[in-house]
Amino acid sequence: LETVRGDCMTTAADHEATLAARKEELTALAEAKKMLLETTSGAAAQTYALVQLNGATATGSSLHTSADLAKAEVVTLVKRLAREHHSAALAQLASRIAAVQQFGASAGQDPFAKVKAMITEMVAKLEAEAGADATEKAYCDEQLTKTQEKKEELQFDLSKLTSKIDQASSRSVSLKADVKQFQSELAALTKSQAEMDKIRYETHADYVTAKAELEQGLEGVRKALSILRDYYGSGAAMLQDSAEQPAPPQKFSKAGGVGTSIIGILEVVESDFAKSLAKEETEEEDAESEYQKISQENKISKTMKEQDVK
Repeated sequence: LETVRGDCMTTAADHEATLAARKEELTALAEAKKMLLETTSGAAAQTYALVQLNGATATGSSLHTSADLAKAEVVTLVKRLAREHHSAALAQLASRIAAVQQFGASAGQDPFAKVKAMITEMVAKLEAEAGADATEKAYCDEQLTKTQEKKEELQFDLSKLTSKIDQASSRSVSLKADVKQFQSELAALTKSQAEMDKIRYETHADYVTAKAELEQGLEGVRKALSILRDYYGSGAAMLQDSAEQPAPPQKFSKAGGVGTSIIGILEVVESDFAKSLAKEETEEEDAESEYQKISQENKISKTMKEQDVK
């Protein structure tokens, strides 16, 4: 796009310079043609009605008449214009005019007629070239207009894309910050879950141990109670006191009061063991339920954050 624009600008500048030079050239040719028409008609009639070759030969000079002076002025004028405008075409025209004037006069022809024809031909040629250049300039102007319109369109598209890129960059920065935050939250969540798993493992292990010990102790207490109740349940031996009979030897008897106290204590221990076991089981169920609930919430939160990170 820049290359086409540069070429068209160069061509336009060259065309303007060419138009100016050709305008001056056409002005010079028109001036020369006008001079010929105004000054040489009578001289040409006087000169070429009768062939005068002897005068020029005898004196050694070609400027014997006003017609000769006019011819010289035309050639001089065209040469001067060729030098001023650096025009090869005008220099060539001056040479051709000089040749026509020299050899046409020798042949008894009207050189001015040929000079006029040559100038007219040159003018027509220059006008044709100017028309071609004008066509080229019009094409370049059209292309420049299209190029400018395309440039403006591309600049508009570029501004929109730049805006989108800026928005995307801003969004990218925001997303990177979000991703970093999510990664930090995931790391904290993973650490929290790991700590909770460890605590749950330890509390469950304590529960298993406590449950086993309580069940074992409860079973032992109940067996002991069963034994004691079987033993003391039959009642104490009844002895009859008789004043008349001598005191019999002391015999062994069941310690009913002490046994009852022991059974009572064991029953309290049994109740305490049973309550402790029930408490342990309730706490275990609650802890497991809470653990499962939080673990599920952490799993869902982790899945969502991982999707956000992606």
